Amino acid sequence: MTKRWNAEELLKVARSFQPACILTAAADLDVFTHLHKESKTAQALAAGLNVDLRAITILLDALVAMELLIKQDNIYSVPDEIVGLLVETLPKNVLPMVRHSGNCLRRWAQLSEVVQTGNPAERRPSIRGRAADQVAFIGAMQNISRPMSDKVIDRLKSLRFDHLLDVGGASGTWTIALLRAVPQAKATLFDLPQVIPMAKQNITKAGLSDRVTFVAGDFYIDDLPAGADLAWLGAVCHQNSRDQNQVLFTKVHKALKDDGTLVIRDVVMDPSHTSPAGGALFAVNMLVSTNGGGTYTFGEYRQNLYEAGFEKVELVYHDEYMNSLIRAKKTTK
Repeated sequence: MTKRWNAEELLKVARSFQPACILTAAADLDVFTHLHKESKTAQALAAGLNVDLRAITILLDALVAMELLIKQDNIYSVPDEIVGLLVETLPKNVLPMVRHSGNCLRRWAQLSEVVQTGNPAERRPSIRGRAADQVAFIGAMQNISRPMSDKVIDRLKSLRFDHLLDVGGASGTWTIALLRAVPQAKATLFDLPQVIPMAKQNITKAGLSDRVTFVAGDFYIDDLPAGADLAWLGAVCHQNSRDQNQVLFTKVHKALKDDGTLVIRDVVMDPSHTSPAGGALFAVNMLVSTNGGGTYTFGEYRQNLYEAGFEKVELVYHDEYMNSLIRAKKTTK
């Protein structure tokens, strides 16, 4: 059904940045963690965070208005239902994704200049710094992936492999899920040097460190470790142009054993590139964030995979957002 627009609905969209900015600022300042430790006045919190009193008071009152904080007798506290979500010391918090969204927001605010120039947005670090922003990004991917990783892998049906190559393995979420699905297998996780320690920590915590080899590198520059019979590209392809994916698929093809399998988990668009809607919006995120990234159709993936030497390319599952699955085979010549 076609959406019926009016002035009120248009202005609601135009103002929708406001609550996002309030929430992400509070996440960057770690307001919820500080107030979970001890409910405080604005004055006490300003002193503890070393921030401006007027500014933090206005931010806190806005958070109360959004029902993200409670205010009583000028003392601010965190509601019980928010504690597990936004307090950094608790294991299932989504602060990394909230902070990553704030980093995205700063780039999206430059969209008009990006469209005018064709260049990605200027990357300005948060008040937490570039290293912390990298940690937030990896943590955000874990926030997204961990709750549904087992369900996504189940869609591959009768999964068999001896050696997994997880390219751009990030926090290790998918390595963990795939190794749990196939208990006799081992894995190689390949990612940037600064990411590997985060992956090691998570895989050690999962009790799988004896089954995983970690290889630091950059898939834009380096060859991939050889010898796997299953390669996993989870939410990697959208950050690349089609030409970059062509090169990456060729590297994966070279690294795989004969009769090996490549599985891609990513957005898959319809031929118009307008549906699913989340994929069309995510293409904008790639526009402001990368030099050539985007979201692609199954036909575009299939063409690049065939040209890289793969065969039997199939769309195993089509998802509304990031969990579509494409499988391709490296057949023996």
